[in-house]
Amino acid sequence: MDIQSAKQRFGIIGNSTGLNRALEVAMQVAPTDISVLITGESGTGKETMPQVIHQFSKRKHAEYIAVNCGAIPEGTIDSELFGHEKGSFTGAHEKRKGYFEQADGGTIFLDELAELPLSTQARLLRVLESGEFFKVGSSKVQKTDVRVIAATNSNLEEAIQKGKFREDLFYRLSTVPIALPPLRNRREDIHLLFRKFASDFAEKYRMPTLHLMEEAKELLINYTWKGNIRQLKNITEQISVIEKKREISPEVLANYLPSIYQSNLPALLPSGNSSSSDMSERDLLHKILFDMRKDITEMKKIIVDIVQNNSNGEMNFNEGDIEIMNRMNQDISEDTNTNKSRFQIPNSISYSQPQIQDHEEVEEILSLEEKEKEMISKALDKHRGKRKHAANELGISERTLYRKIKEYGLR
Repeated sequence: MDIQSAKQRFGIIGNSTGLNRALEVAMQVAPTDISVLITGESGTGKETMPQVIHQFSKRKHAEYIAVNCGAIPEGTIDSELFGHEKGSFTGAHEKRKGYFEQADGGTIFLDELAELPLSTQARLLRVLESGEFFKVGSSKVQKTDVRVIAATNSNLEEAIQKGKFREDLFYRLSTVPIALPPLRNRREDIHLLFRKFASDFAEKYRMPTLHLMEEAKELLINYTWKGNIRQLKNITEQISVIEKKREISPEVLANYLPSIYQSNLPALLPSGNSSSSDMSERDLLHKILFDMRKDITEMKKIIVDIVQNNSNGEMNFNEGDIEIMNRMNQDISEDTNTNKSRFQIPNSISYSQPQIQDHEEVEEILSLEEKEKEMISKALDKHRGKRKHAANELGISERTLYRKIKEYGLR
């Protein structure tokens, strides 16, 4: 089958060189069992290439399973991919097959590959090398014959340098890499895609098809599509539903295109230290708390020095102390968003020296022996000399009570 027939079969639209090359490589590698890594920006249609490879392979009559690795929580992804035994973890009420076991003899497509945790990457590497895996909670080795096709919109080489992706897994998966070009590099395909989407939505919503003026067509082609085909499809659907006029002018089209030069989204500023960009929210909170504790400690030292060194009733602040107090007061003022003037520390603060009267504390000290002797005597009087009952009340044995009576000279 040639490339044009494959495009018609799978609904692939476009004639750009990059798209044709990617499709050609996919069709050539399909009859083999080689692992394929598909790369490209989000919205470029990476999910179509695995279907092409599967349908042109000898596994086309077997199972084809597509898995979005980014949508599965980290705690359950091993169970989803490799299965689990009954009772292997909380909630595992029955035995379950994983995707690799279900797709035995077929093809499994792992989308968003870079989101896999490192522990799962090690399991995946073993499956690729030997076809063996362990279920969660099992020590029995299982075999599977699965072709793995992976896709990602991340730069895996950067992820390897940051320690977020295994280098050996990268080389094992990228035996045959297929790179899908972004839409901005396929300008000859943009209007074709728009016409296809406009026709589909006109049929779906039962309304006339959209048409672009020549100026609007130029604007559409020259626009930088950061969301690629997905963004173009969404904008075409918006215009089809909202606009009453079926002929779209460049002014109308411009209202639906996000500004290239302006963005209201927050962005991280580049930093010279690469590790600072990876600082988590928890690390930032810890840094803020440590800085606050440092300021409070400095303030305590200032107050202690003032109280200890000034016994005449006046407090004298040096320039360093005043600077620290003003800085702390400025932080509080900014947080409360008030327009009050900054708190000024006077050069001296007078206060009345409290008069402290000396007093004596009388402490009554009773020895342990006297207290014990008193308790034993009271227990004997209460029970009229019956040692057994007195010992039970005191929580000691009768033999110990007899020894204490003899020791203290009690009756």
